[in-house]
Amino acid sequence: MLNSKHILLIIGGGIAAYKSLDLIRKLRERGASVTPVLTRAGSEFVTPLSVSALAGTEVHSDLFDLTKEAEMGHIQLSRSADLLVVAPGTADLMAKMAHGRADDLASTLLLATGTPVLIAPSMNVRMWDNPATQRNVATLKADGIRFVGPNEGDMACGEYGPGRMAEPLEIVAAIEAQFGDGPLAGKRLLVTSGPTHEPIDPVRYIANRSSGAQGTAIAAALVKLGAEVVFVTGPADVAPPMGVEVVKVQSALEMQKAVEAALPVDAGVFAAAVADWRVASSSESKIKKKNGKLPVLEFAENPDILAQVSQMDVGRPVLVVGFAAETDDVLANATAKRKRKGCDWIVANDVSPATGIMGGSENDVTLISESRSEDWPRMGKQAVADRLALKIAEALAV
Repeated sequence: MLNSKHILLIIGGGIAAYKSLDLIRKLRERGASVTPVLTRAGSEFVTPLSVSALAGTEVHSDLFDLTKEAEMGHIQLSRSADLLVVAPGTADLMAKMAHGRADDLASTLLLATGTPVLIAPSMNVRMWDNPATQRNVATLKADGIRFVGPNEGDMACGEYGPGRMAEPLEIVAAIEAQFGDGPLAGKRLLVTSGPTHEPIDPVRYIANRSSGAQGTAIAAALVKLGAEVVFVTGPADVAPPMGVEVVKVQSALEMQKAVEAALPVDAGVFAAAVADWRVASSSESKIKKKNGKLPVLEFAENPDILAQVSQMDVGRPVLVVGFAAETDDVLANATAKRKRKGCDWIVANDVSPATGIMGGSENDVTLISESRSEDWPRMGKQAVADRLALKIAEALAV
């Protein structure tokens, strides 16, 4: 996939810079050439010698190299690559990019390029969550910059949350997706996955048995066909696939906001098992037993995300695919759901306990459109995903 591809790797100044060494090795193993640019702060974490040894070429760091600048070296560097990768992408580097600053070699290259750019953010969780950083992220995404990560986990500073740089293999997968020459190359798709958790109080919630396995498989299949995928997932049992932009949510209301933020897209696949109801007023404290009396919970209806997107007047995706998990009269209920929601396709499956499908490794589906229905044989969820992804590619090619 990466044979003869030229990657310009900008290594920012963060503790995750050590991962860039492994990233260089993995890229070269896949046939890519890597030209490293090491920021001054980055050199505090990894040495030019180690970076150069792994890349097999010299490290660039000085904007005012008289020999190279006689030939406008910074311009040539930025335009000779097939892809610019920023890993780790620090808050400072992203701020410079968002505001068009160019006070060192890395930021100048990023401003002078017309080549696609992929960022792997890495920073303290509070820095990532800061409104200024989120404004910069939104600006960069609007400018067409792609992101991989950040992941959630323990920080070097001892805190926990989003901000960890994506692992090298995840970055490689995102790079391969960038170069995907499949039928979905250049297309942006949205996939929702997993259950939602609707809080009752700080320790209890309403949920369902969805594992998120089918949605994850669909996102992976779309990436393999060259798509850029925004993956909005509830608290699933399975890890998100590599090469997608992951947005983690808990509740239906959070999923609704994440979906709205991801639009516009060419197609949306709504595989998430969104809870139909939520507790109208969840308690901020744990609900205690009171002399054997049962608590009374008042419910409110959750937003119908699939219907909202399907019925958009402006900016509706070309193709909207819903899922219908049914236990009785599967075909009739799913067909009625497609009409009611207004989506183009419904993937119907029987999730009654005897089938073992809910939370299992296989699926048995019927693809329903306005004009026809297709019964697919029972197969593994990845096989279902691959078949559906090809159908989506065919529909978007028309």
